[in-house]
Amino acid sequence: MSGTVPRPPLDPELEAALLLVQDQVPTITPELIPAMRQAGTPVDVSDDVLADAGVTRRDVTIPGFEGADIQVSVITRIGRTGPRPGPGIYHVHGGGMILGDRMVGITQVLPWIVEHDAVAVTVEYRLAPEFPDPIPVEDCYAGLVWAARHTAELGIAPERLVITGASAGGGLAAGTALLARDRNGPRLAGQVLICPMLDDRDESVSTVQFENAVLWDRTSNRTGWSALLGERCGTDDVSVYAAPARATDLSGLPPAFIDCGSAEVFRDEDVAYAAALWRAGVQAELHVWPGGFHGFDMVAPHTAVSQSATAARRAWLARLLDA
Repeated sequence: MSGTVPRPPLDPELEAALLLVQDQVPTITPELIPAMRQAGTPVDVSDDVLADAGVTRRDVTIPGFEGADIQVSVITRIGRTGPRPGPGIYHVHGGGMILGDRMVGITQVLPWIVEHDAVAVTVEYRLAPEFPDPIPVEDCYAGLVWAARHTAELGIAPERLVITGASAGGGLAAGTALLARDRNGPRLAGQVLICPMLDDRDESVSTVQFENAVLWDRTSNRTGWSALLGERCGTDDVSVYAAPARATDLSGLPPAFIDCGSAEVFRDEDVAYAAALWRAGVQAELHVWPGGFHGFDMVAPHTAVSQSATAARRAWLARLLDA
């Protein structure tokens, strides 16, 4: 599919917010990756930010894929004590497989930590293209295994361990959940997939609709997938753990919360993944937020649509953890 096709409009509140940032977010091509990394992330999650949210962090070096050192951060409520373990939240950051660090997107998780007295573990997986597939998803799986093996020390109830991620982090979280199922690894209670990056094939209507968009367009998406997969991108030689949209058997996966915007590249692959989960007999809750662009809730958290999205995730998680 090619050419120009009509696309759904942006939410007016979100469109106004987008005008303030659109010049700061270029389309990403391979040669821009080093500069984008050097520029860092737009939201600095400092120790002061964590303290204001009522949480604290410690960093741990653990074995990643094939024994390489990677880091995780363990984030808990300040002053957390008590006789019984709480939920565990395993977090995978976004960044198109090529950018970001383990604190990107963590602000979504901080309220969950406080509300449920949970322990979060966020993983610093290695990035493409220097570390192509399968390294990123295998690093994520290694971090999950580490968290599951240290639940007693971390204060996590093993049966209440949830995986979450946004964008590339959502895709890697979905791939990690598939690995955990197929390797008889850690049993997950749920997966929260926020606008997940699931499909390298670049064939959906929404990817054509958002050939040109702000905050992750079709070209940026091709850059990310090509960095991860190289010449295998778009061919039949791609693992379901790298691109979970390719999986034909989704049975036995944990319940899922999936959301995205109606005005983003990932819309159609996310809807299709939810439908595939339903076909496999897996419980899934799907939200397509009207007029939402990619990452709208992080860019414009004050808007009505963003607040609805945040509330829906928190409500789903509360139902899951309180069941």
